Amino acid sequence: MKIVSRNEELLRDALSRIPQSSSRTSLSSYNKLIRFEDISAAAFKIQCGVQKTPCMYSRLSKQYGMDIYLKKEFLQYTGSVKERGVLYLLTSLPQDQQRKGVIVASDSNFSMAVAYHASELRIPVFVIMSTSTSPARVKMCREYGAMVISYGTTAKDSQMHARRLAQENGYLYLEEEDSAVYLSGLGTVGLEVYEQVPKLDAVIFPAGGHCGLLAGSAAALKHLNPHISVIGVESESFPVLQQSLKAGHPIEDQACSNHHFYGDVSGLCFGSNSLQLTGKLVDKVVAVREEDILISMLRLLEYERATVDAEGAIGLAALVAGKLPELKSKRVAVVICSGNLELHLLQQCIARALALDNRVCRFSLVLSDCPGDISKLLEILAREETRVLDIKQERAFVTSELFTVKVTCTVETRDKIHTAQLRNALLERYPTAAWTER
Repeated sequence: MKIVSRNEELLRDALSRIPQSSSRTSLSSYNKLIRFEDISAAAFKIQCGVQKTPCMYSRLSKQYGMDIYLKKEFLQYTGSVKERGVLYLLTSLPQDQQRKGVIVASDSNFSMAVAYHASELRIPVFVIMSTSTSPARVKMCREYGAMVISYGTTAKDSQMHARRLAQENGYLYLEEEDSAVYLSGLGTVGLEVYEQVPKLDAVIFPAGGHCGLLAGSAAALKHLNPHISVIGVESESFPVLQQSLKAGHPIEDQACSNHHFYGDVSGLCFGSNSLQLTGKLVDKVVAVREEDILISMLRLLEYERATVDAEGAIGLAALVAGKLPELKSKRVAVVICSGNLELHLLQQCIARALALDNRVCRFSLVLSDCPGDISKLLEILAREETRVLDIKQERAFVTSELFTVKVTCTVETRDKIHTAQLRNALLERYPTAAWTER
């Protein structure tokens, strides 16, 4: 049975005026109008190859005054929602091309998904990575079954080498584009959320330059229920989507970050299809600070036992930052799309988030260098129920009186109120105590 609605007409209208660019040829043959039927077909075709991830009620609901449901896409095999679009894309390739193989050039979630699912489908797959790629990423990609080749010092070098190999050997060069096939695969998230959470008021997605998940899922959700609010969230430091929507075309010269913390959050806007769909079907796009993303990562780790990266946490960050007050007392789903946080970043992110959340603080004060003075300080800290993380003493370079010691303490507190109580107690006993501002 074919279901036709005004929102399907919107989908067609949104894409009917898009000029097809000849500069991106790798998937051009798969570009066509995205329809709700395409998303439904994608859901049927990939159902045995990807996880139907849970969309569970969150313990964070009471804290933020709304019913929050978390769609845990980071539980996919490669830790990313990109598997949905990639699997549908690979299964849609002609048999002849599947025999020849595919090639990608990055260490992104997209490439990891291609490496895994191409191997599962017995499609030859090659991944070109720059020599600066972390060894852990290279190892993981090889374990997924791909032939990994290190080439060049930059991503651009790797991409040029991959294109050359594709041309010489007949491989299909894949990069994350907004073809209808790829968007349809990503749009299956919207179908699942609608099925798993009845009476939804809003769904929050990560946005940024790579807004395919937002666009594809909006197409599904708006077809099923036009009254559901679809909201995208991007970083204040890289408002790629907002600027592209304002300009009416993808912004190509937007500054972006190469730091792995940001992932696709800071990527360039990669296509007109996603942009047009977003402009037509998405109700709101908001931007959040890096600090909000870090605290969101901390909340997910503490309350949901979920270790996610910036892309995965950015949706919840909009609620943490109070950017969506209209959703109070509403039923809201948040898509947690990625959990590929590199281990060396995990400790830095958590330490910084605890400081931002006023739960780790540092102060310094000058004491007389006499027996018992430091023990008195520790008694105060114990009485205030704080946990001492670090304590340092400096004697040689103290600029105050002779025979004094500068003591610097790093302590853990429960929350902002507890930190204020500790500060008042210390200032009462040590008026010259100085607090390190974050």
